Amino acid sequence: MTSFENLIRAVPDFPKPGVTFRDITPLLADGTAFASCIDALIEPWLDSGVKAVCGVESRGFIFAAAMAQKLGAGFIPLRKPGKLPPPVMHADYQLEYGTDRLEARVGTVRQGERVLLVDDVLATGGTLGAARHLLGQLGAELVGASVVIELLALQGRALWPQEVPLRAVLHY
Repeated sequence: MTSFENLIRAVPDFPKPGVTFRDITPLLADGTAFASCIDALIEPWLDSGVKAVCGVESRGFIFAAAMAQKLGAGFIPLRKPGKLPPPVMHADYQLEYGTDRLEARVGTVRQGERVLLVDDVLATGGTLGAARHLLGQLGAELVGASVVIELLALQGRALWPQEVPLRAVLHY
């Protein structure tokens, strides 16, 4: 068990019956635990030459920005539609009840720039897959991805390319 795993709260039947939500707010509220989590997320990437850390809206921003600061790298937000001024590129992805979209500003990533992708949870893999696709469109070299939590039963890792490292700190 990590030093912060006990701060992830399981909330049954939220946001709907049959779903167990993993609440990270107690982890975020504990400065020491939050720092330990950031250290665990960046450990595989310390010597990878990452120039930017790309965070998925919205909880991914929290972790990605802290990681970018510790790595001495820039932070690039991957946003929901309509949140960034043009020009933007986008990638659509499937949800169980429809589709959604991630956007990034054109010019935030230089061609071939080494980037790391970060989100809070890997569930079905749709969001992380769309983010990976979007970074490819922008010309980034994706070094890998880090997530705090991987929900194993949803098998999102199966959609992730095996040749691109994916680090999950906690597994449920």
